[in-house]
Amino acid sequence: MLQRDYIMRLIREFAEALELLLSKKDRGQQEEEMRSMYNQYVGPYEFYHTAAIDDVMQSFEQFAEAERPSRMEMLAELYYAEAALKTGPIRNMLLEKAFALFCFIDRHSKTYCMARSQKISDIQRRLDS
Repeated sequence: MLQRDYIMRLIREFAEALELLLSKKDRGQQEEEMRSMYNQYVGPYEFYHTAAIDDVMQSFEQFAEAERPSRMEMLAELYYAEAALKTGPIRNMLLEKAFALFCFIDRHSKTYCMARSQKISDIQRRLDS
C-alpha cells in the first residue's frame, strides 16, 4: 500500500512538473529543466538520451517491479515532450523511443489509456511524414 501511494504521488508530481515545463516560453530553460526531469525521475539524462532502446528497457530492472511501468511511462512522456523541442534526426530518434515505450506499456498494461493510444497514433503519423 505504501509503495502504491509513493508511485501515485510520484506520478502526480511528475505530471505537474512536465506541465509547468511545457508552459514555459524560453526554449533554453525548457531544455535545462528537461534534463533535470530525466535525472530526477528516471536516471541520467546522458544515458537515456543516447542509449539504444534495448539498453533503456534493461535499465528499468533497477526499479522495483511495481514501479517499472510508471517509470517507463514517465520516460516515454519525456521523450515525447523533448521531441517537440527538437528537429531532424534527433526528433525522430526521440519519437521512436517514445513509441517503443508507449507500445510496450500498452501491450503489458491491464488498463486502457486513451491518451496513450492517441500519442501512439500521433507518433506514427509524425514518423511517417
